[in-house]
Amino acid sequence: MLQKKNWQKKLKRSREESKPLRIKLGLDPTAPDIHIGNAIPIHKLRAFQSLGHTAILIIGDYTATVGDPSGVNKTRPMITYEKVLENARTYLAQAGKILDLEKTEVIYNSEWFKKMTFHDVIQLTAKMTVARMMERDDFTKRYNAGIPISVHEFIYPLMQGYDSIMVKSDVELGGTDQLFSLLVGRDLLRDAGAEPQVALTTPLLEGIDGNKKMSKSLGNYIGVTESPSEMFGKAMSIPDNLMRKYFELATDLNTAEINKLLDIHTHPRAAKAAMAKAMVRRYHNDQDAEAAAAEFDRVFKEHALPDKIPDVEISGSELADGKIWIAKLIVLCSFATTNSEARRLIQQGGVSINNDPINDPTLNIEIKPGMVLKVGKRRFARIVLKK
Repeated sequence: MLQKKNWQKKLKRSREESKPLRIKLGLDPTAPDIHIGNAIPIHKLRAFQSLGHTAILIIGDYTATVGDPSGVNKTRPMITYEKVLENARTYLAQAGKILDLEKTEVIYNSEWFKKMTFHDVIQLTAKMTVARMMERDDFTKRYNAGIPISVHEFIYPLMQGYDSIMVKSDVELGGTDQLFSLLVGRDLLRDAGAEPQVALTTPLLEGIDGNKKMSKSLGNYIGVTESPSEMFGKAMSIPDNLMRKYFELATDLNTAEINKLLDIHTHPRAAKAAMAKAMVRRYHNDQDAEAAAAEFDRVFKEHALPDKIPDVEISGSELADGKIWIAKLIVLCSFATTNSEARRLIQQGGVSINNDPINDPTLNIEIKPGMVLKVGKRRFARIVLKK
C-alpha cells in the first residue's frame, strides 16, 4: 500500500510539474544475446519512454562480473570483465530494436563502481544485515538445503540498489525474480535522503519447453535477433497452455485481439500461428512474418526444404575414404556440442539426410556435395566440400 501511494504521488507530481519520471532498467551482459524473456521489461521501458518519461538503461558491466543470484540454486560462475565488454557490444544494438536509443540515457555502472575504494565498499555493505539478506527466498532455500552461498553474492543487490542512487531513479523495472534487489534500491535511496523508487516488476516467461524460465544456458529461448523463420518455428513449438502468456508478453496485440484469437472456436494451431506471426512482426516486419509462416507450412505440412539453407563446408581431412561419422558431422554443423549429444539426437529420431531418417549413431555417411542434414524440426545444413 505504501508503494502504491508513493507511485500515485510521483505520477501526480510529474503531471503537475510537467516533469518526466526517471525510469531505470539494468541489464547485465552475461551472454551476447537478448531473448524475448529479457525483452519484456525493455518493452515496458519503451512504453514509459513513449509517454514522455526518461528511459535509463544501465549496462551492468560491473554487476555482471559478480552475477545476479536471482532464481538460481547455486553460485553463478564469475565471468571476466573482458567477456562482459564483448557481450555488451551487442546489447545496445539489440535493445535498439525496442528503445529509441537517441532518447535513452545509456550508462555503464563501471562509471561509479570503478572509482570506489575498499572503504566505500565496506560502507555500502554496512547498509545491509545478514538477516535482511536471508529474507531473500533463493538464499533461504539454498541455505536450508546446505548449498553454499558466496559472500560476493550478498553484494549484488547492494550494487543494483546503488545504481538507483547514482541515476536518481523514480521507478525501477525488473522481472518478478528481481523484487528483492528493487526493494533494496528503495531502502538505499531512503537512507541517502532521497525519495524511494517505485519497484515495478514484469512476469517471467517460461521457455519454449514449457518448463523452466527462458534461458540461453537451457537452450529454451527465442532470441530477439534470430531470423524470422527460426523465431516463427520456435514459437510454434511452445505448449498450447502457454499461448495466452506468450500473446500477452511477447506480442503487441491488445487484449481484445488476443481473446478473439483464443476463442474456443479457433483451432489451437491457427491461434499459435497468429501468435508466431505477431512475434516475428514485433522484431522484424509484416512481410517477414508472412514469409516465415509460408515457409513453415511448406517445410512442416508439405515436407519441403526451406528456401534458405546455410552451407557448411567439410574439409577432406575430416573424411576417411569419402565418409564421415554421422555424430561428428552433426557436431561440425554446430547442431551439437559433443559427440555424445549428437548420438542422443540420433537415438531420439531427430536426424535425417535428404529426408532419409538416420537411426544408427555409429553410421559412417558418404559425403555427397549438396546433401541436406536435418536435425530436429528446424535445423538444416547443406553440406559443401571445402576446395
